[in-house]
Amino acid sequence: MTRREWLSATAASALHGAAAKRPNIVLILADDLGSRDLSCYGSPDIRTPNIDSLGRRGVRFTQFYANAPECSPTRTSLLTGRYQHRVGGLECALGVGDQGRYDEAVWLQKRGELGLPASEITLPRILKDSGYDTGCFGKWHLGYHKKFWPAAHGFDESFGILGGNADYFTHQEEDGRPVLYRNLETVERKGYATDLFAEAAVDWMKRRTEKPFFLYLPFTAPHTPIQDPEGLDPKTGTAPWRNGDRKTYAKMVERMDARVGDVLAQLDRMGRAGDTLVLFLSDNGGDPNGDNAPLRGRKSSVWEGGIRVPCLLRWPRLGIEGRTNNQVGLTMDLLPTLLAAAGIAPAAGHKFDGADLLPVVRGQRQPFARTVFWRYRRAENTRKAVREGDLKLVDENGKRELHDLAADPLEKRDLLGAMPDRARKLEVLLGAWEREVRAPRLAGFRPAAANKTGVMSHGSMVG
Repeated sequence: MTRREWLSATAASALHGAAAKRPNIVLILADDLGSRDLSCYGSPDIRTPNIDSLGRRGVRFTQFYANAPECSPTRTSLLTGRYQHRVGGLECALGVGDQGRYDEAVWLQKRGELGLPASEITLPRILKDSGYDTGCFGKWHLGYHKKFWPAAHGFDESFGILGGNADYFTHQEEDGRPVLYRNLETVERKGYATDLFAEAAVDWMKRRTEKPFFLYLPFTAPHTPIQDPEGLDPKTGTAPWRNGDRKTYAKMVERMDARVGDVLAQLDRMGRAGDTLVLFLSDNGGDPNGDNAPLRGRKSSVWEGGIRVPCLLRWPRLGIEGRTNNQVGLTMDLLPTLLAAAGIAPAAGHKFDGADLLPVVRGQRQPFARTVFWRYRRAENTRKAVREGDLKLVDENGKRELHDLAADPLEKRDLLGAMPDRARKLEVLLGAWEREVRAPRLAGFRPAAANKTGVMSHGSMVG
């Protein structure tokens, strides 16, 4: 289905209207937050009362996954409701200043095509065409060229950083590039990034009237650089980078929690908390600064610690409080779930890879088994995984392991030798999936044409 056909079908749906008032949607995304970095998920040293309240007054997921172990691919799946591989070139985080970090991404970057194309059918576009006000405040990281910016994907207003690792005070990337923008222009602002994003979001909320609204608030916190929110040095205009300092990291998470509290308080002041669906999650597992214990692995791996993330949902209309949910969910599930909550039927002919989780959240359906896939590429690394029910096969640069997550959630006991037939079946499923999600815009790519010598040198290991 083309985007024009989608818009036509969506407009027809909007004319008929939904049976119930459509909810506001607030989608909050943390960056590199570890699976145990919220107090409601067991953190012993970080206090997050505002974020915790979402689960206390709603649902806390215990088996929720990011679509990828890094930033840009997960955000692609979030906005499209599909495996990011269908877009092409976005299987790892974009490098500083629009750099491809593996062969296909380098090929697209040389053509000025590295980013999320405006031709993709995205959540903000669908909601906007269904009558929603739409705003994006925070980290974008889906393309440096203006044709990839939020305005091209249906956001009425946007403010934040374009890349992946800007200094929290100077808003510059490692190469000195300023990446703070508003709508379609780069701008300068003073302040700590977490505060600026939340303040812009609250200001935008204050200007909403009778229309439903979609607020996308992707914080950079607690991604590196690790900087104390109160550590500004007036002489340098920034704060020291303290990567590896857990106490500073905790301050960053707690500052984000306070700002989430500001957003929730604004909903209360507007009298719209009752008809607003709020979601909070992370884009991948924690890096060495975060805490994924006791899970194996971290960011950039497809072990549980790299892809298992906290996810909390609050929607008072459901009348559900304090529940935990063990449904296997992925980032790409949020788009069809939110459309279902808004009463927006997917247009005929367009297929999402994500599943509508609302029946499970409501208790109308029991958690169901799924077969889901991951593939992450960066430089010369290719890491893949497939989970079918409780069995998970991991392929890291050709080295494979098989684990039963029900009996061994920490992935310590390799069953490859004991269950070769099951492993082969999963390998076949993984191979078929890789062929099926091949991106059409990569049809002209030939490995020999990629600059393989440049793949390793593009940018630092951030995302």
